[in-house]
Amino acid sequence: MTDSSSVTAGAGRESGGSEAVTDVDPMLAVYRHDVHKLRGRSHAAARDRVAGVRVNETVLLGADRDAALLSRPAGEPEQTLDAHAAPSRVSLVTGDVVISGSVGADGRDAGVRELVRIEDSEEMHEAWLSSDVAGLFNESVHYPYTSLKYHTLLAAALLDNYHAGFGFEELFLAVEEPDGAVTPHRTVLSTPDMQLCVTGEPGGRPAARLGDGPARCFADVWARLPEHPLDVGGERRWRVLDAQLRRIRSWSAALQYVEEFCRRFDSRGSGRGGRVGGGR
Repeated sequence: MTDSSSVTAGAGRESGGSEAVTDVDPMLAVYRHDVHKLRGRSHAAARDRVAGVRVNETVLLGADRDAALLSRPAGEPEQTLDAHAAPSRVSLVTGDVVISGSVGADGRDAGVRELVRIEDSEEMHEAWLSSDVAGLFNESVHYPYTSLKYHTLLAAALLDNYHAGFGFEELFLAVEEPDGAVTPHRTVLSTPDMQLCVTGEPGGRPAARLGDGPARCFADVWARLPEHPLDVGGERRWRVLDAQLRRIRSWSAALQYVEEFCRRFDSRGSGRGGRVGGGR
């Protein structure tokens, strides 16, 4: 397992394996590491500060690299959607560019500033879970169906687990109660219908191992869950969602798909254990 003492505010192993020195809490830095993408900028054109706060710092212990591998291939990127090469995300639900929705430029800028200025790491985690602005952007212009929001949440979950001493091969995708409290930094999806976390401590919750190393394997892990949070025998919409999640391999794209699907089909207040009405 990873030596948890190596993650401090002063030093640690970054994505490329070199040492990074910073006085910023690593669990704050991970949520701010891709702020340049929220502002439609490349890493080379990124600013060191946004709204007076240091951003775009290194994520320790390779968590950013590993989170990226969960959603997109390693190596030189290839353009996967010829008609779109921009930081705005393309929806897997509708096929449309989502940034053209109701959140205007001023609203996006205000949302980014609000996210960046949070100084408590657990509050930051909850803000990312509920952020609409973060979900407007992809994590790579070459892979427009990916989600910057969920890439960031995955990177934070990996870092927190690595910090606690778990190696990637010891991690699980676990089903949490959607009406329960989130697990700080480890809950990677929270909707009224489904709550999921990435953790080395699944306890008695339904859970499936992520695998030996980070890869685009969401569909495989989802299919291995011994119990799913959706009542596929109840409503057709849950069968549709379950079938799609057994096909989507990119983790950030899959998690964003769940959020958007549940919101679009107005599934609030439904789910297993009395949350889904039977017989429809």
